[in-house]
Amino acid sequence: MNNRENWGSKFGFILAATGSAIGLGNIWKFPYIAGENGGAAFVFVYLFCIALVGLPVLMAEVLMGRTTQRNPVGAFKILSGSPVWTAIGGLGVLAGFVVLSFYSVIAGWSLGYVFEAISGAFSDFTTASVAEEHFNSLVSDVTWNVGWHVIFFGFTMAFVYLGVKGGIERGSKIMMPVLFIILLMLVARGLTLEGAEKGIAFLLNPDWSKISGESVLIALGHAFFTLSLGMGAMMTYGSYLNKDDNILSATSLIVFLDTFIALLAGVAIFSSVFAMGQDPAGGPGLIFQTLPLVFSTMPGGFIFSILFFVLLSLAALTSAISLLEVVVAYFVDEKNWPRHKAVIVFGLVTLLLGIPSALSFNVMAEVKLFGKNFFDLADFFSSNILLPLGGFCIAVFVAWVWGFDKAVIHLKEGSAGLLDRNPWLADLWWVFLKFISPVLIFIVFLYSLGLI
Repeated sequence: MNNRENWGSKFGFILAATGSAIGLGNIWKFPYIAGENGGAAFVFVYLFCIALVGLPVLMAEVLMGRTTQRNPVGAFKILSGSPVWTAIGGLGVLAGFVVLSFYSVIAGWSLGYVFEAISGAFSDFTTASVAEEHFNSLVSDVTWNVGWHVIFFGFTMAFVYLGVKGGIERGSKIMMPVLFIILLMLVARGLTLEGAEKGIAFLLNPDWSKISGESVLIALGHAFFTLSLGMGAMMTYGSYLNKDDNILSATSLIVFLDTFIALLAGVAIFSSVFAMGQDPAGGPGLIFQTLPLVFSTMPGGFIFSILFFVLLSLAALTSAISLLEVVVAYFVDEKNWPRHKAVIVFGLVTLLLGIPSALSFNVMAEVKLFGKNFFDLADFFSSNILLPLGGFCIAVFVAWVWGFDKAVIHLKEGSAGLLDRNPWLADLWWVFLKFISPVLIFIVFLYSLGLI
């Protein structure tokens, strides 16, 4: 058996886990789905959903990892002894593998746009159609699309190759503060623009008429996905914790930081978008089409466009590292592979699997399976099936199979004082995990499949 690494400190774990949670979903997806669903009203619904679903399942996932000191497969195997539940753990490893294959393509766009910003390409953007045409021309270029996917994946592999302390933790201690500083700079720039108050009002003044049943389901789904739940990343990161680390306080801080940064990103983006007179409901194109147009007309836009896409790339990288670590940890723990071998072999395998996703925007655009190109199929299979199924199974397993009496004993390790003084906290977690979270995740699952 390989000697297993641990985090050098609880702070290192919090930064790494927050980095896993803070990804393209916070900087890219949250602003545009908020924009499409009425701004502040959606934010309030989202905060409610993350308390009902996100935190209880996050605690359960981290607890399973810390208790067993294993990856998802090993954790389910040790706690259940059942081949069925062990196979469920395998879904987490598969999800990390599939998600990373197409996630790195979008992350590659982010990295590529850093250099587009540096080259001054955005200065030529005079209308939204020009910005859209430029983006489409880039992603239809095989060399550009595949090339940035490969470069981004190289960075991801490098951090995981260096290990938990030397690579992931050390990198997170550098990247997360830098990410936060850049985000604050972008917020400051946005707030100083004339007309920025319209963007702030959009985020702070709820328009409940824009909230529908579908809006609530979107908020539920995003609350679940934004924390990297159901894909084994948090369980794997939790497995590197020591027994005296307080899971309750750590996971609460992760949820707070993840949500806070998503809101800051919303302030930075919407203050700029409204000040420059652009559409806040720009959809997925908000980041790669609307914002470059905003930067082209914003005072100091050249510098801030570079900073923004550096921010986006860092957020993507910290998440991608956690996804690759899930796959690597499985082969280190269960197959006794050396870390370096696991990183090289399965990093390259995942990289190659991502190439068809990169080609889905150009030479393989017409290659369809079940009516979807390779990118859309990988996205649908992981986001709509593997992740909600994984999260549902984690909640059900901890609440109904492992059981409260056993789980709470391990939860109290590192947090006994807090839970002894406030026993209702453990009871509340249990009620959410046993009854509320599984039902809501199942509803998200049905919605994601188009069944409701």
